[in-house]
Amino acid sequence: MSDEEGGEPTAVSRPGTGTSRPVSGLQPSRPQSTMSNRSRPASGVAGSRPASGVALSRPATGLALSRPATGLNVSRPTTGMSSRPASSISTKSSKAWNESETEASTPRSAINDDDDFLLIGVDEPEKGCWHSFSHCVGGMWSTREMSVNEDREIFVRTTIRELVVYILFLTVLSIVTFGMTSPTHFYYTQVMTNLFADQPQVESIDDFWVWMEGQFLDGIHWEYWYNSGDNRQYICPGGEESAGPCPVAPADRNVLFENRLLGLARIRQLRVQNQSCEIHPDFQNSIRNCWAPYSPDVEDTADFFPAYRQHTSITAWSYSTAEQMDVVDFSITGKVGTYSGNGAFQNLHSVRNESQAIVHELKENLWINRGTRAVMIDFTVYNANINLFCVVNFLFEFPATGGILPSATYKTVKLLRYVNSYDYFIMACEFIYIMFIFYYIVEEILEIYKLRCAYFTGLWNNLDIVVVILSLINQCLNIYTYFSVEVELKALLSEPDVFADFQSLGNASQMFKSFVAICVFFSWVKLFKYISFNKTMTQLASTLSRCAGDIMGFGVMFFIVFFAFAQLGYLLFGTQVGDYSTFDSAIFTLLRTILGDFDFNSMEKANRILGPIFFLCYVFFVFFVLLNMFLAIINDTYSEVKAEIAAQRNEFELGDYMKRGYNNMLGKVGLRNKLIDIENALKLANADGQVTYEEVRQNLKKCNFSDMEIEMFFAKYDVDGDGIFSWDEGMQIINDLDNDTLDTEARPKSGKEARQIRSAKSARSRPTTASVGTINHEEFGMLTKRVDRMEGVIGSIVSKIDAVLIKLESMEKSKSKRKANISKILDGFTMEDEDENRPGTSGGED
Repeated sequence: MSDEEGGEPTAVSRPGTGTSRPVSGLQPSRPQSTMSNRSRPASGVAGSRPASGVALSRPATGLALSRPATGLNVSRPTTGMSSRPASSISTKSSKAWNESETEASTPRSAINDDDDFLLIGVDEPEKGCWHSFSHCVGGMWSTREMSVNEDREIFVRTTIRELVVYILFLTVLSIVTFGMTSPTHFYYTQVMTNLFADQPQVESIDDFWVWMEGQFLDGIHWEYWYNSGDNRQYICPGGEESAGPCPVAPADRNVLFENRLLGLARIRQLRVQNQSCEIHPDFQNSIRNCWAPYSPDVEDTADFFPAYRQHTSITAWSYSTAEQMDVVDFSITGKVGTYSGNGAFQNLHSVRNESQAIVHELKENLWINRGTRAVMIDFTVYNANINLFCVVNFLFEFPATGGILPSATYKTVKLLRYVNSYDYFIMACEFIYIMFIFYYIVEEILEIYKLRCAYFTGLWNNLDIVVVILSLINQCLNIYTYFSVEVELKALLSEPDVFADFQSLGNASQMFKSFVAICVFFSWVKLFKYISFNKTMTQLASTLSRCAGDIMGFGVMFFIVFFAFAQLGYLLFGTQVGDYSTFDSAIFTLLRTILGDFDFNSMEKANRILGPIFFLCYVFFVFFVLLNMFLAIINDTYSEVKAEIAAQRNEFELGDYMKRGYNNMLGKVGLRNKLIDIENALKLANADGQVTYEEVRQNLKKCNFSDMEIEMFFAKYDVDGDGIFSWDEGMQIINDLDNDTLDTEARPKSGKEARQIRSAKSARSRPTTASVGTINHEEFGMLTKRVDRMEGVIGSIVSKIDAVLIKLESMEKSKSKRKANISKILDGFTMEDEDENRPGTSGGED
């Protein structure tokens, strides 16, 4: 190396002790080596060029590219160690990269285990248990909302982790949901409905008693088999002979032979008081009695005992509250009213003959009269084959208009949740589901703590809270149902001759299933939160948010017209057409009309003039005008959003992350595609809208690109040499990537050839003034930047060579020590052999 101070070149060899590296915290210069020749000017001023034309060496001043005191293998020194001007790299881009880089995965940013001896004077603080715990917690519950890192790759990685965890949560929730219901529930309900198929056809009091004494009693009492029993040669299952159908053993008298009737069936009625309504003065002389429509305020609580009673109980002829009946006061909603759990009630018998006598006595004593407004029949059956309960309620409404409005409710529920092995698998999934609930509770608490009030301004954050709350309600209802069934079922089954009220358990189970259904719906909608990072997936949310104002304005106009038609239809056809009998029914009927489900003939029969006019006006204004306006708003907004998304710059997305992972796998077998690495590096560098040399270099170094390859890449595409890809340069790279021509040119065989290529391109890009020997300030700065970049590359290479030389020296020392030790051992063996072979001196003397 030349001595800049003395002016005389002096060759200095590497110290033999291997202690030539400085141990101070200062930034030392490179040790002098035999690689002599030209150096930078001694002044170290940035941008100065050497006076002579001899090959490169490191400056004696040590300002550029020396190994830092920490021992890290640095390729491009930071400010204070480099002679690169401060303006050579975008400060914003460099800062963004330095903040976003969280891990060192390349040889240039990480230290190999074999290089530990190079760490001189570095004392890293020990990381205790709290640091490990906090780091683990932060990794488990870190989300995109809590992340302050600007690295796009880390953003995608966090999104993938959130997506995977949420898919697992959604899978467990779906398994728990499908474990609660099955097609068997529907078949069971259908069988019970068909068993009492004539119930919806009851239209009068006579029909009611015929149905009660016939199909109803036949349905709940199965005391005989289906055979005729005419031939005595056939013996019944119990071994007895029968002149008729074989009797069923009392323990096996099940509905449809398979469904055990739990307790007794109960019949109950509600009455209203006489003179509970106002009669017009013109009719007061001719009409003296008046019973109003049902209302809890006008319930008749008076007794109405008959003259003769034998089979019925006293409760059938007196008013009782739900508490007195020892049942839960649940209201039952019918077609024309909502009815309480009070009234007069009568339990039927477990034997058909007794039940027949009870029903006959009620009929003969006129148990139902003009004041009756509702009759309810309740019973519950259980099928052990499929482990399902069916809670049945028949409701017969007696409106003030006369007649009967029948309806029925079949609640098929699974109250005994855990019986077989599949049920216990569902139990395990429920425990996992609870763990996920606590996981997301902690996550939301951390996000609220991090974001404060800004957390509640996000739509997806509010949806997260909704899902968590619904999940908590589900589990509370699940636990309540489980323990209630365990406690109440034993009490209900312990007395088989009383009425077993399963309405409360059935309602709780139905409520539990309803909340689970709503929770599953919102959970699936929440999935958009984790796939919306992709610009294609954001089209739906962007379209709806963009046109929200227009849709709200259109909605006001639409509902004004729609409600006007709904009220018009209700007033025109409400007395004759069932679809328009109430205002609510009219609204849903008009909504069905939009979908093509309408009954034009009924409207025409109701009003031959206004019916067709109403239909034509509604179809024209709502279907042809308003509906198409709505579609036009959506289509125009969607076109704008799609055009904006197409014009957006390509960012590092999930597909790129997957391709990088796949490319890393190929790299392990020597089939790595470097074009994919370059494409991803450019997308990551473009996160801030500007692609700089330092950003691309750091990303490519993570993919194990050498400094020479990076220099060749910039030599080809960075035409102006400013270290930043312009728009034209970026388009050229994109075209080459699309056409797979990025690496088709002949690769330089050495760094000298690469520099010659860059010099040639730079010469072509210079203005004409350069041909006459003058260099302006801009060209001088550009050349200075290139030289600094070359120095950075060479400095890193020399640093690696230094490390290799030091390692070789240490290996030579250890080898010499081993040789010396082996020589000593051999010498000791030789001396022992000589001592043994040497004749003893004592014998000679004797």
